[in-house]
Amino acid sequence: MGEAARAQPILALRDISKAFAGVHALEGASLEVLPGEVHALLGENGAGKSTLVKIIAGVHQPDAGEILWDGQPVHFPTPLAAQQHGIAAIYQEPALFPDLDIAENILMGRQPMDPTTRRIRWGELYAEAGRLLRSLGTSLDPRTRVRGLSMADQQMVEIAKALSMNARVLLMDEPTSSLSLREVDELFRIMRRLRELGTAIIFISHRLEEVFEIADRVTVLRDGRYVGTRRVSEVSSDQLIQMMVGRTLTTLFPKQEVPVGEVALRVQGLTKVGVFSDISFELRRGEILGLAGLVGAGRTDVARAIFGVSPADSGTIEVNGRPVQIRNPKDALALGIAYVPEDRQHHGLVLQLSITQNVTLPILEQFATLGWVDRGAEQREAKSWAERMEVHAAGLWQKVRELSGGNQQKVVLGKWLATRPRILILDEPTRGIDVGTKAAVHQLMSTLAGQGMAILLISSELPEVLSMSDRILVMREGRITGRLTRAEATQERIMAYATASLNEVGTAAGSAASQ
Repeated sequence: MGEAARAQPILALRDISKAFAGVHALEGASLEVLPGEVHALLGENGAGKSTLVKIIAGVHQPDAGEILWDGQPVHFPTPLAAQQHGIAAIYQEPALFPDLDIAENILMGRQPMDPTTRRIRWGELYAEAGRLLRSLGTSLDPRTRVRGLSMADQQMVEIAKALSMNARVLLMDEPTSSLSLREVDELFRIMRRLRELGTAIIFISHRLEEVFEIADRVTVLRDGRYVGTRRVSEVSSDQLIQMMVGRTLTTLFPKQEVPVGEVALRVQGLTKVGVFSDISFELRRGEILGLAGLVGAGRTDVARAIFGVSPADSGTIEVNGRPVQIRNPKDALALGIAYVPEDRQHHGLVLQLSITQNVTLPILEQFATLGWVDRGAEQREAKSWAERMEVHAAGLWQKVRELSGGNQQKVVLGKWLATRPRILILDEPTRGIDVGTKAAVHQLMSTLAGQGMAILLISSELPEVLSMSDRILVMREGRITGRLTRAEATQERIMAYATASLNEVGTAAGSAASQ
């Protein structure tokens, strides 16, 4: 990074402003990126990070300000114009053609053609795609269809596509949000390789530990405005948090110690063939029970079974000491169970509906008489929860698709808390949200547990599981491999159970069951 620090910025944005429907997303934002550096872009949800990245990528055009490329003013009227300058973007959800193979996706629009017949030279196509994939150290077959690839492999295809365009600046917007720890390590290996080749990388992440691991410098935005740029080696986590939120957070994990009560939920021998097997545990009132494990371990499948989205094939569920049958989410809601899903946009919200309509959707019948909905009562209920959750929006009429990720998550939480649950299942409740909102969600969890709610917390973020849980269960390949008290739990122990080999699973589960 020493040479890069003395280099002229390859890309500079100065005093960029952008408004949508009169609302400022950016106002005087600035960013300078050097060749051969990983430059992290931080800020709370709604700070303007994604808008800035889309301006660089040519998706949006700024209302004011200037963009410099190699020191010269430039304008990107379209994404193609940005690509032609050497800018490639990798978003949270890869934009690939699922029914085409890897090579076709990598060289889309730039396939080697026979000048006479105008037909694709397939041999050259696969050879070039294979060369690009090998340069990244991956063994992916360029003839493999994209449909069915893991998220990590899809991102590898996107990076190979960027290499094929000789990208000088690579934009990465939340690329790790759906990756396992191992996949994140692999992605960082590739990013370091690209940095060595002189590629500049703009990296957006809500995970500060990732910023400190991979980034050289960091720029912070707040409310669409430029706050400052720092060398990562010269700034602390607390300083970055203060730059992002404008205040010092007293604690990111405000866990209250509360006495646990009687068993609210008991699961015994829950099994879904080919997905998970013999899941048994108890969850008590006032307790936060963490459920840890690598991506694909079966944690979400267990949650969906308990909530009736995809019921188990065998096993028993007891609520308040009484055996129950949960065939669908309506049964679960009637028993006082609520489930905040991992994918808020596809499973937690109806994006085209308003805040009010989303919050009251599970309890709409409470406001209906003879088929007529009391809109006033519905509005009052939504307003109450929006205020409690501190949702920042233009009004309750605003469509949730227009909200930032953090505010969308607050709407999801308000929606399910409006059902007045006694048992709350939280599946990755802080994924993709900023540090300020994370602290608010953690405070809410602690408060609800203090009021006697039983909470099952599913999270891939080990600091969150360790800090917020009273007890922790660890899953691997559909089975519980470890059970730890708060005092026993460490990151190393959780990872040991999460990566236990199959012949160790039975021993670990057997010893755990005897606890």
